[in-house]
Amino acid sequence: MSNQILKVQDITMQFGGVVAVDNLSLDVNQNEIVSLIGPNGAGKTTAFNVITGVYAPSNGAVYLKDTMITSNYPKGAMKKLYAGQKNGTYTTTMRKTPDQITKLGVARTFQNIRLFKELTAFDNVLIAKHMRSQANFLSAALGINYKEERIMREETMELLEILGLQDVKDEVAHSLPYGQQRHLEIARALATKPDLLLLDEPAAGMNPQETDELTAFIYDIRKKFNLTIFMIEHHMDLVMDISDRIYVLDFGKLIASGTPEEIQNNKRVIEAYLGVQDDDEE
Repeated sequence: MSNQILKVQDITMQFGGVVAVDNLSLDVNQNEIVSLIGPNGAGKTTAFNVITGVYAPSNGAVYLKDTMITSNYPKGAMKKLYAGQKNGTYTTTMRKTPDQITKLGVARTFQNIRLFKELTAFDNVLIAKHMRSQANFLSAALGINYKEERIMREETMELLEILGLQDVKDEVAHSLPYGQQRHLEIARALATKPDLLLLDEPAAGMNPQETDELTAFIYDIRKKFNLTIFMIEHHMDLVMDISDRIYVLDFGKLIASGTPEEIQNNKRVIEAYLGVQDDDEE
């Protein structure tokens, strides 16, 4: 098997007559930090939703560790409406659900933090641990799974300690500072023991100091947990500092890919996203 952990192949996501993602192909290799950037509305979160099974694409396929997890092609009403590319290339329909994809080793966070806000930091992480629980309703009701529950609680505490959240374990999630809520959401994702972690704008709403701390935090968890990270982000300093490679979307289409240096010097990216320098500026 190759070191390619994620492959997105010819993905088009169309809502009615609107093509949100148009023939997107990209790959992420093991232990890389790869970023997906582009203006608001470029289709970045839609792409994440296809990868994680929230949406079935209108066309194309997604592979995780060389195994297909999603595939679709235009049919039904979409057969007439389809305005994307590669029509006729794909003939298979299959779609693993988000929970199945999580069990295969993919976890994600969201642009708007989605914690269980009335639960403690500890319970937020513990709930995620139950995703890999072997217990069923009967064994849980009879208390037969007490050993597994004890191990999950120990692992939850260990994870909080590794991520520096042990002192707030009994704090209700919504009472935590914004930066700690972000860290807690990532901790909850890590509790599912992913190989691939998708971060959707993790620095959204953060001040410069919090963003710097997040940058160090992402570096740290990649090393400690042997992670591959695929990230959507608008903070260009963070993206350029942390990414091994970058993909750029504009109006749903991939317009560039490469190293941070290559992206910074790509004229099309500058015009579409990073801004055009006025002719009279020096």
